[in-house]
Amino acid sequence: MKNLYIILFSAIILTSCGGDQKSLDKVIEKGTLEELRTKKDEINADQLVLIEQMKQLDVAISKLDTIKKSPLITVFKAKKEKFIHFLELQGNVKTKQNVIVYPEMAGILTRVFVKEGQAVSKGQLLARIDDGGLGQQVAQMQIQAELAKTTFERQERLWNQKIGSEIEYLQAKSNYEGQQKVVNQLQSQLAKTGVRAPFSGVIDDVITDQGTVVSPGQSQIIRIVNLNDMFIETDVPESYITSVTKDKKVIVDFPILGKTVDTKVRQAGNFINPANRTYKVEIAVPNKEKNIKPNLTAKLKINDYTNEEAILIPQSVISENAKGQQYIYVVNDIDSKNIGISQRIIIETGKTQDDLIEVLSGIETGMDIIEKGARSVKEGQTVEIITKK
Repeated sequence: MKNLYIILFSAIILTSCGGDQKSLDKVIEKGTLEELRTKKDEINADQLVLIEQMKQLDVAISKLDTIKKSPLITVFKAKKEKFIHFLELQGNVKTKQNVIVYPEMAGILTRVFVKEGQAVSKGQLLARIDDGGLGQQVAQMQIQAELAKTTFERQERLWNQKIGSEIEYLQAKSNYEGQQKVVNQLQSQLAKTGVRAPFSGVIDDVITDQGTVVSPGQSQIIRIVNLNDMFIETDVPESYITSVTKDKKVIVDFPILGKTVDTKVRQAGNFINPANRTYKVEIAVPNKEKNIKPNLTAKLKINDYTNEEAILIPQSVISENAKGQQYIYVVNDIDSKNIGISQRIIIETGKTQDDLIEVLSGIETGMDIIEKGARSVKEGQTVEIITKK
């Protein structure tokens, strides 16, 4: 029908132009000024008539050709699905068993019994400091203590047999106990000449060489690290204090290692830092391969919200009106030819994850939501669906 209108209109114009052109040529050739002006007015009037006729034809064509002028769109059906939202943060790997061992006694470091990378057990002897003759003093005092013990035991037997005086018994007892205390004190001092592992771990660095004079609290001898009890510490904004708690699921990504670990929050702090309004959380890190090291940077995704029946839509389909309200378009009254009518719906949204956003209200399951073409349609407009998801 549209083609028919175009053909008829073109024929009218050609026929009209053929006769008018001869008349126009004649007037231009022999006409007066008045006749030329009159002819011009006639042409202007004809032009206005043609414009009006064109408008009428456009209206008739639009009524008969609505399908071809309808926007082409794609839609997807709203459905409920599980929505797991993650708070993304960054943290550093730490261990509470990462210490530098200092000597407890001054002297010359005579022996180092371990090397870097060696696994050691708690209490294992790592190094020895020259005792400065303290060992000999202990040996002499032990001899005196043994003598005092023998004297006391004999005096005790006599006292039990009611032989001898009480004062002799008490003096022997006091002498023995005094000697034993001196021996214990010297042995305690002598034990400080041995540098021992405070916990089981790996020798990370032997800092001081043999033969060096060391001092308590000043000379660093050995660094020991336990790679079994690793964790990540990070600061969480206080607004998440009720959602990021102990045992929450965490996905840890180590970009340097190309490794991802699934773990949990093992501890959530109870103190809000007034300087930045955050609290600390600790996330346990399994380290069976021993390739996760202290101070390694990690990217964290902490599960702070889960909705078992959420409706999720792409953020790209959402628009906003002058009042700040968010809205989308759905398609209603879809016929057998996938032709329907668009409808604008105001929605309320929740949390976002990547390019998806949670819809809290306004959408029901089964609705056909416009995806591609959502920015070009209008309320109540006829649209043609080319793809359904």
